[in-house]
Amino acid sequence: MRRIWLVFSQTVTVAVALLFVVGTFKPEWLQRGLSPGSVQVLTSSPTSSVPVSLATGGVPNQPLASAARRAAPAVVSVTASRAPASADPRSQDPWFRFFFGQHPARQEPQVGLGSGVIVSPEGFLLTNNHVIEGADDIQVRLSDGREAHAKLVGTDPESDVAVLKIELDRLPTVTLGNIEQMQIGDAVLAIGNPFNVGQTVTSGIVSAMGRSGLGLSTFENFIQTDAAINPGNSGGALIDVNGNLIGINTAIYSRSGGSMGIGFAIPIDLARQVMEGLVTEGQVTRGWIGVQPRDLDPEFAQSFKLPVHEGVLITGVLQDGPASSAGMKPGDVVTRIGDKPVRNTAQLMNAVAALKPRSETLIGVQRGEKALDLKVTVAQRPKSSAPQRNPE
Repeated sequence: MRRIWLVFSQTVTVAVALLFVVGTFKPEWLQRGLSPGSVQVLTSSPTSSVPVSLATGGVPNQPLASAARRAAPAVVSVTASRAPASADPRSQDPWFRFFFGQHPARQEPQVGLGSGVIVSPEGFLLTNNHVIEGADDIQVRLSDGREAHAKLVGTDPESDVAVLKIELDRLPTVTLGNIEQMQIGDAVLAIGNPFNVGQTVTSGIVSAMGRSGLGLSTFENFIQTDAAINPGNSGGALIDVNGNLIGINTAIYSRSGGSMGIGFAIPIDLARQVMEGLVTEGQVTRGWIGVQPRDLDPEFAQSFKLPVHEGVLITGVLQDGPASSAGMKPGDVVTRIGDKPVRNTAQLMNAVAALKPRSETLIGVQRGEKALDLKVTVAQRPKSSAPQRNPE
């Protein structure tokens, strides 16, 4: 019995050694015996309908590429030229030239570069106000190489939106998206002409919604994204995975002048509202109720034993203004405009601005322990200058 076991052990050892040698030097001999279909190759076949990107861990990359193809033709490069400051009239005086130089320095025109988005077949474009502000001539270059002079339809410094118009045939357009369907974490693409290197597409996600208090414009409700946005991207498109326009890229947070992964875009619903006003009426009309608001802090709510902890504290009411006529008083806390809750000053300003002048709306306020609904007749917001900002 012992002899049989010894023979068996030696036979198994020799067989394993032989299998190892064959598998190392002639592996194809082992594969001949495998039946078809017993081995699955982890790669895409020529007939595969959806390519798989190994760099993305097997996630299909087709949706982003398709979105870029749909939206990119409608994104243009905008060149805004400003005439140089007028030369000193004394420069032609021989005595002036004798003392201050025979050849006065020649002043070149200032040129600003940005981006824009074609949003209608009629040739209307959306861009930023700071891209074309003060320009004497605006030129637009399409991705297909065509160029055209752009007419300034109107600007709205309070939202940093401008509308241009070009006269060309067969214009590509982008579809306007629905900002209410966007969520934090959704994938987005930023398309523009950074540093004037040519049209560039970068990807990222929506990092935050409703950003305000940045001091970039009067009405702030920015989409924050980590898609790389650099100088020259201003006025370009922020699009979703379906190729729909959801925002106009307008600013970056940067200490060096380059992208640090924090960019801001004007939501398309605000840009569309501004565009409709500029195109149809030549101006943007906004609602106004005549109050001085500030955010409600927990200390104030606790000191006055308010049953609400979110809202906007009214510190002043303009005499004979819409809010005053409706009975609003300093110390009231606004909690709702119509059916929209308001939690901070930016939301209050945006909600009131969206109201039509001469319309009536109910404003929910908390006055001590009492909750009131005040019927306010909205007035038109007076024109005011937008805060200063540093262009990209």
